[in-house]
Formats: sequence, structure tokens, C-alpha cells
Amino acid sequence: MRSIVLIARKELASFFDSLMAYLILATFLGVSGFFTWWFGTDVFLRGIADLSTFFSVAYWTLFFFLPALTMRTLAEERRTGTLDLLLTKAVTERQVVVAKFLACLALIALALLCTLPYYLTVAAIGPVDHGAVLCGYLALLCMSAAYIALGILASSLTSNQIVAFVGGLALIALFHLVFSVVAASSTGLLGETLQFLSTEAHFDSMSRGVLDSRDVVYFASLCVGGLALAAMTLARRIHQGR
Repeated sequence: MRSIVLIARKELASFFDSLMAYLILATFLGVSGFFTWWFGTDVFLRGIADLSTFFSVAYWTLFFFLPALTMRTLAEERRTGTLDLLLTKAVTERQVVVAKFLACLALIALALLCTLPYYLTVAAIGPVDHGAVLCGYLALLCMSAAYIALGILASSLTSNQIVAFVGGLALIALFHLVFSVVAASSTGLLGETLQFLSTEAHFDSMSRGVLDSRDVVYFASLCVGGLALAAMTLARRIHQGR
């Protein structure tokens, strides 16, 4: 556990050292704030004291940000050779993957924490369904955890950051967009299966304040599956390289 914490702290510090953390935080807050308060179906246009607009905007903003965040986690380590050095220090591939995951998730949690003034402002405007807001934040955090795991999986497959970004974006898009689009034109068991595999259905349910165990299991499965496959891929490539 100590090794995971140390690696995660080092990874999180590297985000701030390279300005990536500041760029992600500033862009996320700028985009989400603009569409939540000033443009489109903003809070004032809706005339309802809720954060559904913010959750909808963040749903798509994170879709693009998370592959960019995870693309360097393992790909850059492999390219520079620091991953081999790290694994010689009695650290397993699983520990490295989990540490990278926790660092990325901590940065996203910080980004979401910075949006709490949105919640406080809306609460000051009118009566707010606090349970729905908390579930909405939980939905964003669960979705981010699942997508971070998939992004790390893509990063474990290559030593090129651009390839890792494109691969991560494609893998995430499969759950974020493709399954729901195909499910809309499908019927019967196939349509129900594809709809269940779609992130949209689970995210919408949670963001409306409905906390269903099936949604939690869905995101947890993506998270655990992505990290397990990333660790297996990393171990195989490292051992083959040796």
C-alpha cells in the first residue's frame, strides 16, 4: 500500500509540474462554467434551481479530457524507460496501474471540488434537491473512474502518447456514444444489452438522483476490468521485453 501511495503522489505532482493539471482545471472550469451560467440552456434560462445543465456539460467535457489525462500514464513511462526502473524496485505491475489510476482520479476529484461554488450559488437562488446534486457528482466521479481505467488500458498498449490518446478516446467512445446509438436502432434482447452497456443510461439515472446498485456495479466493473487488463498487458509486455 505504501508503494501505491508514493507512486500516486509522484504522479499527481508530475501533473502540476508539467502544467497539465492547471490546464485541465482551468479548461474544465471555464467550459463548464460558461455553459452552466451563460450559454444555451443555462441555469437562469431554465429557471430551475438545479445543476442538471452542469452535469450534462461535464458529461461531455470529461469525455474528451480523460483520454488526454491518461495518455501519458504508462506510455510515457515505457518510452523513457522509467517503467522498467520502477518495476525493479519490488513494485508490481498491478501496484503501478492502481497508483496511476488513483493519481488521475484525485485530479478529477479536485476539479469537481472546484465546482462546489456552483452548487452553493444554485442553493442560494432557490430550493435545491440536495440528494439529486450529490448523486450527480457521484455519477461524474464514477464515470471518470471507469474512463480513467479504460484510458490507462489504452496507455498500456503503446509507448506513443498520441496513439494512447486516440486509442483511449476510441475505447471510451464505445461506451460513451456507440452503444447508445446502436441500441436506439435495435430491439429485443440485443437492444436491451447494448443499452445496459451504454454509459448514458447509467449516468442519466444517477444524475437524476436515482441511486441504483446496477449503475454502481456497471461503473465498478468497467473500472476493475480496465485496470486488470492494463496490469496484465503491462506485465506481458515487460516480460516479453526482458
